[in-house]
Amino acid sequence: MVYVTALWVLAAAWSPMLLITLLVRMAAGYRPGAGDIVVYAEFTLIVPAVLAAVALLIVWRRLGWLHTSVHGLDFAATGRRPVHLPWSGIASVALHGRGPFTELVINPIAEDYATELPGSGGHPRVRRRGGDFAYIIDVGLMSPGPEVLLAELHRRLPSKV
Repeated sequence: MVYVTALWVLAAAWSPMLLITLLVRMAAGYRPGAGDIVVYAEFTLIVPAVLAAVALLIVWRRLGWLHTSVHGLDFAATGRRPVHLPWSGIASVALHGRGPFTELVINPIAEDYATELPGSGGHPRVRRRGGDFAYIIDVGLMSPGPEVLLAELHRRLPSKV
């Protein structure tokens, strides 16, 4: 899903830029032939696909993830260090946002109940409101999707989701 989203965003930006370039060149006296039209059509299709693949390869190891096991949740937000939270340490779980901006908000029983795991990246993404403490994980582009993730968490934590 990340690749498809990047592909459409890049295509939406690339196509108008290519069209503007062609119009400026035509205003300066350039007259495209049949072969040029094919080249521009190829550029329109190939460049966004290649750029999306390169972008995905660059950020692949830094994307957010979440794993469930019998021991609890292991998760990391995009570009952040992973965290382990045992099932007994979860106070509540909720989804906020829609589409690719969906976030999973995990409230632990206490702030020191989770363990920050070794890894690269910044500190875990947290939200503090009053006395409330929560971990935030971007799950909007995860596969199989936020709804499936929430169903799995509901299966394991029926009273907390």
